[in-house]
Amino acid sequence: MSRRWVIALGAALLVVVGLQVPVATAAPAAPLPSADPFYRAGPGLGEHRPGDVLRTRPARFVARGVTVPVTSTQVLYRSNDDFRSPIAGVTTILRPGVPNGRMVSFHMAYDALGPQCDPSYTLQGNNPSRAAQFEEIAIAGYLAAGYTVVVPDYEGQRQEWTIGRQSGYLALDGIRAAQSVLRLPRSTPVGMIGYSGGSVPTGFGAELAPTYAPELAVVGAAAGGIPVDLAHNLPYVSGSKDWSGVMPALVVAYQRAYDLDLASILSPYGQRLVNTVSSQCILDFAADYPGLTDGQMLRAPYRGFLQVPALRSAIARNVMGTAGTPNAPMMLAVGQKDAVGDGVMVAADVAGLARSFCARGVPTQFHRYQGDAHGAAFIPFQRDAAVFLNDRFAGRPTGGC
Repeated sequence: MSRRWVIALGAALLVVVGLQVPVATAAPAAPLPSADPFYRAGPGLGEHRPGDVLRTRPARFVARGVTVPVTSTQVLYRSNDDFRSPIAGVTTILRPGVPNGRMVSFHMAYDALGPQCDPSYTLQGNNPSRAAQFEEIAIAGYLAAGYTVVVPDYEGQRQEWTIGRQSGYLALDGIRAAQSVLRLPRSTPVGMIGYSGGSVPTGFGAELAPTYAPELAVVGAAAGGIPVDLAHNLPYVSGSKDWSGVMPALVVAYQRAYDLDLASILSPYGQRLVNTVSSQCILDFAADYPGLTDGQMLRAPYRGFLQVPALRSAIARNVMGTAGTPNAPMMLAVGQKDAVGDGVMVAADVAGLARSFCARGVPTQFHRYQGDAHGAAFIPFQRDAAVFLNDRFAGRPTGGC
């Protein structure tokens, strides 16, 4: 890790804990994005190109109750859903006082089913989760080092969690929109980073960039805690103590994205679970149903999600590594607390994705955090990702493979 980054991160931590910046007076409660007119695109959205700016407004960046002294701007822009139909996206641009001419697209692990989880809402100090607060510290570190940071609501306004191509489109179009607002050239170097749910727009964004946004100068992408293939994650979490609650949440996300007929596949118990989690954030549901199996959620004759053709097809569409080949160096990382992975992510899948990228000529680093569960691996990932991106911006050799 460079000395400059250590100094910058230390400065950011001082800011976040309130040693440099006074705590701002409490602002009136903001409306949820679902009730905020700013988020509505209005008619004629399809007449705009992906990345076109529809409107902007000033905002705040509040980390641990402290308003961080940067310029914060929210942007509504046109993007695409999983089927390339037009949708409106929102991103937050955080610009330091002395920008260094480089941009980081930071993809928070907000794993949402409700609008109260959206980064554009929580970054303003509106009830951020503990996980979001840790990510705010990482964001503040990049800002302290002079990077402009772009934070998209990459799950879209319907909170369609883990939908890969849509997440990638929203991330790439968020970068386009931010560069337009700031009047930056498309040659501006951009790094992408995301952990857990944030690895989805990072990975798919890197895969899609060469064909979807070839004008962007993506210099590297760092993804950690990666759900490469949910067909492998589901058997791992089914019946688990800490992560089985993600299963009803995934059903909600897939129903929204692919219009699944849930009445024909869910048991009454499964339908109750889906209704319960349908507006929650991941920390509200992930560990709330210890021992839950996917078979308990289904009607006969189904005994598991992978036996349901519509679900199996949707899962297959969202396997990482299938949307394209990145043209920027990659860093992939995962914890390994047991023989399979970090408790929710399958380590062999992440290693296999790294090998696949290497075989396709993509310089790829792979980090395995031995002994670390999913949450614990977040910290070494952020450390290694910062080093990786610093090196990419500096043009140093990638290594890996």
